[in-house]
Amino acid sequence: MESFGDTSWPLSGIPNQKVAHLAAQARALDASELRKVGGERRRAMLVSLIHRAKVTCRDGLAEMLVKTVGKVHARAKEKLEALHRERRAATEALVGVLENILVGAQDDGEDDAALGRRVRELLDEGGGPDALLAAAVSLSAHRGGNHLPLLWGFYKGQRATLFRVARSLVFRPTTEDRSLVVALGFVLEADRLGRRGEFLEGELDLSFASERWRELLVAEIGDGRPMLARRHLEACVFSSLAQELKTGDLSVEDSDEYADYREQLLQWVECQPLVEEHCRELGLEPNPEGFVRQLKEKLSKTVVEVDRLYPENAGVAIGQDGEPVLKEVRAKGPTNALTDLEAAIAARMPERSLVDVLCAVEHHTNWSRHLGPLSGSEPKLEDVRGRYLLTAFCYGTNMGPAQTARHARGSATAHELGYVNRRHVNVGKLEAAATDIVNTYARLDLPRVWGTGETAAADGTKIELRENTLMSEYHVRYGGYGGIAYHHVSDTYVALFTHFISCGVWEAVYLLDGLLKNASEIRPKKVAGDTQAQSAPVFGLSYALGIELMPRIRNWKALTLFRPDEEAVYEHIDGLFGGEAIDWDLVETHWKDVMRVVASIRAGKVLPSTLLRKLGNYSRKNRLYKAFREIGRAVRTEFLLRFLASQDLRRRITAATNKAESYNGFSKWLRDRGRRPRAP
Repeated sequence: MESFGDTSWPLSGIPNQKVAHLAAQARALDASELRKVGGERRRAMLVSLIHRAKVTCRDGLAEMLVKTVGKVHARAKEKLEALHRERRAATEALVGVLENILVGAQDDGEDDAALGRRVRELLDEGGGPDALLAAAVSLSAHRGGNHLPLLWGFYKGQRATLFRVARSLVFRPTTEDRSLVVALGFVLEADRLGRRGEFLEGELDLSFASERWRELLVAEIGDGRPMLARRHLEACVFSSLAQELKTGDLSVEDSDEYADYREQLLQWVECQPLVEEHCRELGLEPNPEGFVRQLKEKLSKTVVEVDRLYPENAGVAIGQDGEPVLKEVRAKGPTNALTDLEAAIAARMPERSLVDVLCAVEHHTNWSRHLGPLSGSEPKLEDVRGRYLLTAFCYGTNMGPAQTARHARGSATAHELGYVNRRHVNVGKLEAAATDIVNTYARLDLPRVWGTGETAAADGTKIELRENTLMSEYHVRYGGYGGIAYHHVSDTYVALFTHFISCGVWEAVYLLDGLLKNASEIRPKKVAGDTQAQSAPVFGLSYALGIELMPRIRNWKALTLFRPDEEAVYEHIDGLFGGEAIDWDLVETHWKDVMRVVASIRAGKVLPSTLLRKLGNYSRKNRLYKAFREIGRAVRTEFLLRFLASQDLRRRITAATNKAESYNGFSKWLRDRGRRPRAP
């Protein structure tokens, strides 16, 4: 990457959006077309293209490191499970020998000498003391589910790659703790000097490592000097590197996905007026004491109300062990009137082709006006509207330019369709066109019958992709390689926004992006999500942004409910709560940090997904994680209580998520229209 030189200083002072726009223009042009661009502009486009390529490359390298280390850990855990299965017989044999010895020891008729002889006989029958001791040592090496000693066997095959990646990137801690960066430098220097023996001499601050790791890292050699076990140290450093990149405790210099999120936040002086306006709009107290008091009162009020109404709640029961049980509710079938209405609508609705539908929508919205050449120097197209409609049909149905041109009867060639898609269409233009369509749809009467527009549901569906791309990953649930199209669908049955993400990404981090980036007139304030959306930090950030999160809870019995106060005791539902209470002092202490994030998101400086990627994983260093987690615990507890108490709320969440799944089915049907049948 550095062979291209430093591209940061020529672009200093230029907004990132402008740099990205220039890079997109350069990427769309071939060499002959680029020569026709003026000298100064051409140089700016090329520098922007190289700069963005380097940033993307750094993101890809960091992602590769995280995923590679994750796969190493996964394979080590699989190996540990296999060892446990293989050694089950040895475990049972050792337990059998111990049982025989204990039975013999209970016989009071034998003296110590006779008991000793009997124990010796039992040990010999079990294979002898040496063999039994070796079996016990082998079993204890991996007791407690500790897979860390097995990592080297899978790490060594990836070692060279991980070292090359680590040398290609510059890592910066986002906290005052530099112990991991120092340890990485120590490991890289030892490798450069060829120190690849079993042990390394040196002193390191191992505070970044867990207790299990530290037991493996330090060993005493013959003269009693403490030494570092090189193999375990390397595996530990790269494991910690991947973990802290995910939690945001470590950043990559000149990166996008792994940049230091603190640099994207506004300063508190800039935040204050924005925070006051935001709190006024949402009815929140604009100070830490009032914010905490308001949230605590809301939680306490809900707990008291649910406890009072519990005897009348026939839909839930709490067992003696404190585990709640929701009674099954049968789905309501369609009424005869609804069935008759559906048949009448179907009889009066004429059959339309997809091209006819596209033309009708274009006639009413003129959405194609948002498409156009990336720069004003390109030649104009003939029949611009017709070419844009055909291109939308071509790629929207997954038919592709070759098949579309074949059936278009001379309206356009495959090259022309590919040219329009490459040079006249980008994500921003498509989003603007989609916004026009959604706004026109929202003004119709029929959608108001289906919903109010106040609620949206977020759900993803798998899209097949080539295997060898950074975006493509193997999807465990659906099988095969691909990515995830993550849709936000209004309760009026229209898609508001779509993200395309890889299968390995935690989908909930994009839950709030779709609502904030949605530019249409439909502005939902409630969002229903799938099970991944039940994370406490997601609840916390949603509340601070004024968005009511309503996830579909599948494993809700495993979630902890937190008390408003440690001394709080309730008559009927006390068994639902654990022993912990909300740490209100922590929320009050970090209120400014929370509001700084909220103000920065509202000002467009940072996206919620950028923060949630950092907050979605446990971090013992990240104070933002702790603050949002504590707020989220309070909000999630209040939601779970309402979820248990209200059958109507559970129905509304199910209805909202079903609409998102219906849209996924519709989009799959649309994509499959252009898929060529496979040869038998």
